[in-house]
Amino acid sequence: MNPSTESRRALIRQYKETPRPAGVYVIRNESNGRVYVGGSLDVEGSMNRARFELNMRTHRSKALGRDWIEHGADRFSFEVVDRVKEREDPAFDRKAELDRLLSLWQEELRCFGPNGYNTP
Repeated sequence: MNPSTESRRALIRQYKETPRPAGVYVIRNESNGRVYVGGSLDVEGSMNRARFELNMRTHRSKALGRDWIEHGADRFSFEVVDRVKEREDPAFDRKAELDRLLSLWQEELRCFGPNGYNTP
């Protein structure tokens, strides 16, 4: 069963217009407990990009990249820890809400300094 060209276009348009889930994610080094906390308006895409950058040795956190090579990819876990709760309010600011959540999680997980890979 092939959808008509018009219905395919409508489905593609709907897909492109649907906002991706925004949220906060953690990359955790299971060997030493250090964490990298990131946030994105497309949290799944951002985690995929981070994994790709680590494999290509181009991630922005050089310390995380060094540990990725030293300990191996199988010693790291990727986890979405929070998602932006969408609201119908036209004044709702997804980016501001994401920034607020990211700050809270960065503070909670102490991802700066010796416990983490983030840089201030």
